[in-house]
Formats: sequence, structure tokens, C-alpha cells
Amino acid sequence: MLQRGMNFRLKGGTSVILMSTRKGAPYEDKVEEDGKVLIYEGHDVPKNCARFPKLVDQPEFSPNGKATENGKFYKAASQYKLGLQEPELIKVYEKIKDGIWVFNGIFELVDSWQEVSGERKVFKFKLLVTDKTVDQKERRFIESDELEHNRMIPTPVKLEVWKRDKGCCVTCGSMNNLHFDHILPYAKGGTSLKAENIQLLCARHNLEKSDKIQ
Repeated sequence: MLQRGMNFRLKGGTSVILMSTRKGAPYEDKVEEDGKVLIYEGHDVPKNCARFPKLVDQPEFSPNGKATENGKFYKAASQYKLGLQEPELIKVYEKIKDGIWVFNGIFELVDSWQEVSGERKVFKFKLLVTDKTVDQKERRFIESDELEHNRMIPTPVKLEVWKRDKGCCVTCGSMNNLHFDHILPYAKGGTSLKAENIQLLCARHNLEKSDKIQ
């Protein structure tokens, strides 16, 4: 339901980023170190502000002087590097097919910079996967039980599993609220890099399974 790819502290809560590494994606997002690191590109000026957004520097501030989403994330990363705050926690979702988004885990925003791309400047953001989450009310760090997200499942593996399992839960056939589940749990040494160890489960059956080996 989100209308933007970058969403800094939605309603004062958690920040959310939507990414894509598909061919033809509008931005150059990258996944490195088996999913432990993301390099996320900032966003262009709105189309109603420039005839050719890809020829214009990505903005840090809007015409009225307020920080854009680029600017908000850039400031958060800068404050972290200066030791003024903990790294911003970000929920990352990836588009793997039209209309299909998957949760890639929670990441810490640890760096940001601007670099030249063609004849313009773009923002880049570096995010590291974490096993932490955030208390929405107090915005404090707490440990997460979701250890299976410590390593992101590569996009080609997700696509292979989605095709093999026909986009539905392998247990009940549900097509709603699906999870990519490790057959041998990641916490017990299961790999995220092979489709043979990944399956689709609905939320109910994934929670029922927990970290049990079936």
C-alpha cells in the first residue's frame, strides 16, 4: 500500500524501504555479501518537478526547504557516524515479480554518501542486516527472535521457490500472507542459498513449525 520507495519513520514508527534488483528497475539497488549488505540508491525528483528526473541531481531538500526522504535518511546516517544516535532500523521489502513483495529483514543504516552517476549526483545508502528490532513506543533496540532473517534469501532462489511451489503454501495451499521458510532452520545451520532448503508456508503454518525440523 506504500506509495513511496523510501519511508522514514512512518507515523513516527519504523522506517521502511522498498527495493528491487530486477532488470529494468528504476534505481541501482545492490545486494552484497550473501545478503548481509544492501547498497540502496536514493530517489529522483518527482516527475512534476522536472521533465527528465534522471538528468537532475537527486534532491536532499524540497523546494520549500524541507528534507526529502533522501535528506532524512542521509541525516540519520550522518548522525550515526558522528556517534549522536544508534543506527536507524529499517524494514526492507523487495519486489521479485509484479505485485509480489517479500520481506528481506531488518537492516541498520550505517553509511550514506553522494556519488556522480553520469552527469548528476545520486545518494547511496549502506545497510547491514541485523537481528535487532525496535520498540515502536520507545524507539529502543531489543533483540529479535527472527534469526531466520539473519541472511537474506537471494532473489533467484526466491523466484525458483515461488515457481516450484506455485505461489502457495506447501501445507494447505493458501496464497495469502506467505513466508519463505527454511526447511532446516538457519539457526541450526540451514542454508539460504539453495532452493532445496526453502519452501513457501502461510503465516499460520510457519508459526506452527517455528524452528522445528520436519
